[in-house]
Amino acid sequence: MATRTGSIDQHPDIVALRDRYEQAAETPQAQLLDGLTFLGGLYVAISPWVVGFSSAGALAVSNLVTGIALAVLAMGYAGAHGRMHRLAWVAPLIGVWTIITPWVILQGAATTGMVISNVITGGVVTLLGLGVAAIGMTGRSRRSR
Repeated sequence: MATRTGSIDQHPDIVALRDRYEQAAETPQAQLLDGLTFLGGLYVAISPWVVGFSSAGALAVSNLVTGIALAVLAMGYAGAHGRMHRLAWVAPLIGVWTIITPWVILQGAATTGMVISNVITGGVVTLLGLGVAAIGMTGRSRRSR
């Protein structure tokens, strides 16, 4: 009976796949998307204090938490794209959540500033997240060739 001496992490196909994802992540477009996604997350986190709706407690907390989560996710994309590509779907969801939170959390009591800030930022974050997901798909399509 043969014994296994290595782990799956050292399998040639896994190593080649990680290399492809890392090459995709090193392009200027990917770095730009990662950086803008990080900045988008920071803005979502601080927007209650920038726009002036920090007194809307639940919405302010939601923006703070989702913004920090997005910024951390973007740092993961930039630092370990080969391992984070499976989470690329999370950023667009955070963007959609950011768009709908004024209505979901405040149930119509949101001010114009809250709505405009969240809708614009959420839209931008959604588009950036879709771009990050497309970079991840680039790595997969190269694998199949």
